[in-house]
Amino acid sequence: MPISFVDQLGLTVPLIQAPMAGVATPELAAAVSNAGALGSIGVGVLNAQDAGAMVSQTRARTDRAFNVNVFVHAGAAPDPVRDAAWLDWLAPVFAELGAEPPETLRSPFTSFADDPAMLTMLLDLVPPVVSFHFGLPTADAIAALRARGIVVMATATSVEEARAIEAAGVDVVVAQGIEAGGHRGVFDPVALDDALGTVALVRLLAKKTNLPIVAAGGIMDGAGIAAALDLGAVAAQLGTAFIACPESTADDAYRTALAGPAAYHTTLTSVISGRPARALSNRFTALAASLGDRRAPDYPIAYDAGRSLHAAARAKGEHGFGAHWAGQGAPLARSMPARELVHALKLELEAAQVRPDAARIFEGRQESA
Repeated sequence: MPISFVDQLGLTVPLIQAPMAGVATPELAAAVSNAGALGSIGVGVLNAQDAGAMVSQTRARTDRAFNVNVFVHAGAAPDPVRDAAWLDWLAPVFAELGAEPPETLRSPFTSFADDPAMLTMLLDLVPPVVSFHFGLPTADAIAALRARGIVVMATATSVEEARAIEAAGVDVVVAQGIEAGGHRGVFDPVALDDALGTVALVRLLAKKTNLPIVAAGGIMDGAGIAAALDLGAVAAQLGTAFIACPESTADDAYRTALAGPAAYHTTLTSVISGRPARALSNRFTALAASLGDRRAPDYPIAYDAGRSLHAAARAKGEHGFGAHWAGQGAPLARSMPARELVHALKLELEAAQVRPDAARIFEGRQESA
């Protein structure tokens, strides 16, 4: 019988901390891994040199498995007319903040598909796990990583994407439901998105594919992990649950928003980055109401405008323009060290697994009637 994904990585908790580029740190990933789960870092917004430094920093803090996530988005197509129109639309907001919008927009980072240096770095440093978001790299890249003994994962939001992942020889599929915080992992951001929830997606992939499934989206506690396992997943991936940990780089404004009323009102928007992503409602997400028929510049070009707007706002003491990614389970977030959180999740999972299921409770009531 083949060894399971969880056993292969030496996990004592079937839990993955989501990569969360810009928020997850080597300290966070290592603390999660040292506690028996799979910690992750996201390097999709970095160059190969800085990404390599993060990998090395994580390895220096743990001798257990950890995951390195990269973005495999299609190359952005500059459109001077659309980009200029986008900046014109944002100009009044910049003016309100006493700032000027950038004259032009550029792509702030490179897709893994167009960055051979990133692949070289991963093959040199050999992190235990590498995961893909937004799509798949070439078959040669996947084969090269696997030949180095690296476990390879990829995100799917649909059965079609999961089948492509399976056909590509990837080891594990991350089933990302519409409840998930941060960017949707859709391969094509302009194609129809069926917006499948985590429950439906995990069950579909359990029936329609043969890959081990990691459930992601809206899961915040051990009971949620237990439910994901019951649906057919081998593990659950939690991101929002770890934002409030002291090891994350979330700033005070982000943490305050996560603990406040906005946590009950997450919204899916492309306004911030040019790709659909779920965030806490704030002044930035509210701009979508005046979007009209405008189309954001391609991801990640639109991010250049979003980052500039956030920087201008912060300079004025305004924190309502941050990319405060969060899933629909955000109100359940807890502020505690990552190691303690993993321990709490493990205990909650164990308690949920020994609890009688609904059918047995019902049968017992029937017998006693």
